[in-house]
Amino acid sequence: MAMSLSLARLALPLQSLPAAAAGKRPANATISFAANSFFGAPLAVAAATALSPAAPLARSLSVVAKAGKGYKMKTHKASAKRFRVTGTGKIVRRCAGKQHLLSKKNAKRRKRLSKMVQVNKSDYSNVMGALPYLKVNKKAGGEY
Repeated sequence: MAMSLSLARLALPLQSLPAAAAGKRPANATISFAANSFFGAPLAVAAATALSPAAPLARSLSVVAKAGKGYKMKTHKASAKRFRVTGTGKIVRRCAGKQHLLSKKNAKRRKRLSKMVQVNKSDYSNVMGALPYLKVNKKAGGEY
């Protein structure tokens, strides 16, 4: 049934008539629809290749990515808000424990928790996986 419906869509294209341009359609003109299948291959070519299996497949696929370009890695946005790079190329982060219950912590502890600290060398691979376009000095942070 699908084949009969798709073959019924094939029609001759409209001729460029002056009456058609003026908004009047002559009685002998035919309306043409796009003769493409769902995947973009013309129906006439698809029907011809289905009938003759020895013929090479003619496919008109649209190219999604340009040749020579690799996949764009995505930045983990939550990690991008938590880490930053210093001028020397080190990755720094905030300390945990400075959000609530501050009345029980003394001033020296609160001051120490307010400072930015460098990310540990063992965590560099995790941070670099989440932030692939981060400009990091490899020697400053360690191996990753």
